[in-house]
Amino acid sequence: MAKHDAWLERLNADPRSWLLDESAPAVRAAALVRLEGRPVHDPEVLAARHLAMRVDPIKSILGAQNPAGWWMKPGPGYAPKYSGTVWNFMFLEQLGADPANEQVRAAAEYVLKATSTAVGGLGCSGSHIERPPPPSSVLHCLNGNLLRTLIRFGYYDDARVKAAVEWEARAITGQGMERWYESRTSGPGFECGINDGRPCAWGAVKAMRGMAAIPSRRRTALVRRSIEVGVEFLFSRNPSVADYPMPKGETQPSRLWFKLGFPSGYPADVLQVLEVLAELGHGRDARLRPALSWLLSQQDEHGRWRNRHAYNRKTTVDIEKQGKPSKWVTLRACTVLAAAG
Repeated sequence: MAKHDAWLERLNADPRSWLLDESAPAVRAAALVRLEGRPVHDPEVLAARHLAMRVDPIKSILGAQNPAGWWMKPGPGYAPKYSGTVWNFMFLEQLGADPANEQVRAAAEYVLKATSTAVGGLGCSGSHIERPPPPSSVLHCLNGNLLRTLIRFGYYDDARVKAAVEWEARAITGQGMERWYESRTSGPGFECGINDGRPCAWGAVKAMRGMAAIPSRRRTALVRRSIEVGVEFLFSRNPSVADYPMPKGETQPSRLWFKLGFPSGYPADVLQVLEVLAELGHGRDARLRPALSWLLSQQDEHGRWRNRHAYNRKTTVDIEKQGKPSKWVTLRACTVLAAAG
């Protein structure tokens, strides 16, 4: 076994041939890049991605889109969960949809038009009315999710995306933030009105995923500082316990922390904490060892992980079966373990 594949020794079996099977081209494309180290323009990667655009789940998601770029109804697209506009848009990125596809670009343009707010952040609303949502609707979780999607689809240089990055960085650090909106983001360091004004770890994970998507050479000093704050916060607790600040009266972390799944909506799980910290260069930090051990304990005898949060019957099309061995969750786990060495 090559040195760079030493992480496989921790698995009960090698799942790579299963992940690279041509029956699931979207997974195959992602696995070729993440686990085999293929460049994104490798012919096999391109062939798998091309096929993935023509089969489910991407085919059905795009098939349900209105020509104007939205799903279900016009407006900011937060409702219905998880079949409204912003969710389908985010899931397309998670599935590796082609950024150059005309429907993907129509969705990006519509989301930017429908969610941009006067304060710069991207806001949420379930309304069917095509008008910008109020500043109080900007959340770390949605703003971070949309930032990651837009940046990975090639929109980093759009002025509205840069404004949303600026809002995120200032909301995290408090630097230059002139006004807080108590109903949602109520203070620096991920404080959130929905979490009774306490820092929200789900919001922190999503915000860091958005910032991690910015190429390192293009991160401003403010963005770098916000990443430092976010990393420090995520390391402030043992990720395998996930006892981050909770709403008043709650003494146990949400069970969703421990239900590894795909696709990813607004909740985060333990694996997603590991993913974003690894992406930000902390995959081998000793503080992650308990969480990595927990992750390894979740595999089955075939070195596979189950999808315990699949959003079945909530999404435009079911992506995987609830409770069954999951190629996407297994790929997520293997990506983290490979980064951890």
